[in-house]
Amino acid sequence: MSNNTISSVFARPMQVGESPFWHPEQASLYWVDIVGKAVHRFHPQSQQHQQWDLPSEPGCIVPCASTDVLIAMRSGIVILDTEGGALSMIAEAPYDTKKMRFNDGRCDAFGRLWVGTLYEPRDQALGGLFCLERGQIRDTGKRVTVSNGIAFSQDHRTLYHADTTAHRITAYPFDLERGQLGEGRLFHQFSTDKLHNYGGRPDGAAVDSEGAYWCAMFEGGRIVRFSPSGELLREIHLPVRCPTMIAFGGADLRTLYITSACHHRSVTELAQHPLSGCVLSVQVDVAGCIEHAYVV
Repeated sequence: MSNNTISSVFARPMQVGESPFWHPEQASLYWVDIVGKAVHRFHPQSQQHQQWDLPSEPGCIVPCASTDVLIAMRSGIVILDTEGGALSMIAEAPYDTKKMRFNDGRCDAFGRLWVGTLYEPRDQALGGLFCLERGQIRDTGKRVTVSNGIAFSQDHRTLYHADTTAHRITAYPFDLERGQLGEGRLFHQFSTDKLHNYGGRPDGAAVDSEGAYWCAMFEGGRIVRFSPSGELLREIHLPVRCPTMIAFGGADLRTLYITSACHHRSVTELAQHPLSGCVLSVQVDVAGCIEHAYVV
């Protein structure tokens, strides 16, 4: 069993670090800072870091062809050429950008991007889940307040989707060939009682090579691992209160990278958790999976 020693990978705090993914060809970790409006890349072996500033908040980032990456920003979905730095818009935002923005997202095995939105007043389930396929975007009709936790089962038959505000993860039957979702079932409901048994609310997620679903628990200071049936298998406590998402990386995909947030956190919390906003890592026994790339 791997120990739970937490390391600080990148010690400069992000305001809201999010959407990490490992690029195996570059042996590098990518992530975004939503509030900081930037994409980051870090090469652990050389300690080399690079940053690309953006015109609006990035909700998520996924690999694309060659050295390109796809970014779902508030203003729309763009391709970033990481060699030249150019941005190319491929899909305008399908919502009112004054009240909504793109958030968590991930590609399926056919190269479609599944990306959710959050409704910023956070008082109604007016956010949703969208699918971008070959430059065409469509609304799946799955309503949430804050979309998060998008991940796919190992057999590509299930799409997991969290509504952070509702503290709920739903599992949808997924038809990979058609890119269609069936009726969802409750995968896990977390407590909403912040006075007694509060353990955080579900944020970003990833599925490992055994099909287990890992989830970052925002305000819970932990990450959790569930079986495909929803049984809690493991939890790892962190030196930050607000982890946001996880990614498997390293040569053997057994390094679990964890982004976190420090934006709008109290002075007391930041004093107690000085690594808030930093990128962390922990070694795990079960390897993750290489992320699928968006197909243009």
